[in-house]
Amino acid sequence: MHATIDIEAVFKRHVKAVYRLCYSYFGNAADAEDAVQATFMKLVASPREFNDEEHEKAWLLACAANVCKDELKSARRKRAGEMPADVPDGSAQAEVEPNDVLEAVLALPDQYKDCVYLHYYEGYKIVEIAAMTDTPSSTVRNRLSDARKLLRSAMMEGE
Repeated sequence: MHATIDIEAVFKRHVKAVYRLCYSYFGNAADAEDAVQATFMKLVASPREFNDEEHEKAWLLACAANVCKDELKSARRKRAGEMPADVPDGSAQAEVEPNDVLEAVLALPDQYKDCVYLHYYEGYKIVEIAAMTDTPSSTVRNRLSDARKLLRSAMMEGE
């Protein structure tokens, strides 16, 4: 018997964090929104009990990261063409111009992007990220260090 959870309440509590993570993978609102929807649909399809709201959030973020990685690996995405630059006004949501730091973060390889997002944007500690990603703490610490070096280098090139 599955636990009864209030999906609407869970969604309201965590949609912003899940969206930010998905946006960090795709860099555009449409794909991020699709990934958010897919993430919450996984919870709807397989309800589960969580120890607390932090556990709930950690599960959703890990699930969202997997949804994004799967989508990025999919053959459909690899075959998809680029959208024309002259999309008529009103037909697509306006995109926010990303700043240089966000562009550099979005350009990081996934293993670094996950750690950077969870640590700097969501405030998780290294030990917590290690548990969420099933990765040793030392690896998370090294990835954060490597990511900072990559970001520093990317920012220097941009000057």
